[in-house]
Amino acid sequence: MAHDLHIALYQPEIPGNTGAVLRLAACFGAAVDIIRPIGFELSDRTLKRAGMDYLEIAAIREHDDFAAFQAWRTTGKRRLVLLTTRATIAYTGFRFAPDDILMFGRESSGVPDDVAAVADATLRIPIRPEARSLNLGMSAAITLSEAVRQLGVAIG
Repeated sequence: MAHDLHIALYQPEIPGNTGAVLRLAACFGAAVDIIRPIGFELSDRTLKRAGMDYLEIAAIREHDDFAAFQAWRTTGKRRLVLLTTRATIAYTGFRFAPDDILMFGRESSGVPDDVAAVADATLRIPIRPEARSLNLGMSAAITLSEAVRQLGVAIG
C-alpha cells in the first residue's frame, strides 16, 4: 500500500531539529510542510548539516502562514493529526490513513489553541509523568514509524 504521508512543522525554531525531520521524511518517503514564520533561514548551515545530503531527496513545501497551509490541506481533503503533550489519546491507539498530515508544533510552545482546534485528531506519545516532552525529531520518528507500520508500507 502506498502512502502520501506528510509531516507539518508549525513555525519551527531550531534548524537542527528541522534538518533531522527532513532526513527522516526523505528516508521514509514522506513530505515535509514547513509553516512560516520560522526561527531561522532554510539555507542555514546547521539545517544542512543535520539533513546532510538527504535534503536533495526531501520533498519540502513551504507555506507563508497557517492560513495558507490550512487552505492547501482542506483543498486536498487531508486529515490533520496534531501531536501534542496536551492530548489524551496515545498515538498507538489511532488508525492512521495514507494521506494524513502529522503536525508538530514549535519546540518552545507547541501550537496555539486556534490551530489545535482545527485538528482532526490530537495525539500524544506517552512518556513518564516527570518528563516534560521528547525532542521534535524523536517525536516525528516515533509517530511516522507507527503510521508507516500500520499502513503496511514497504520501505526499501
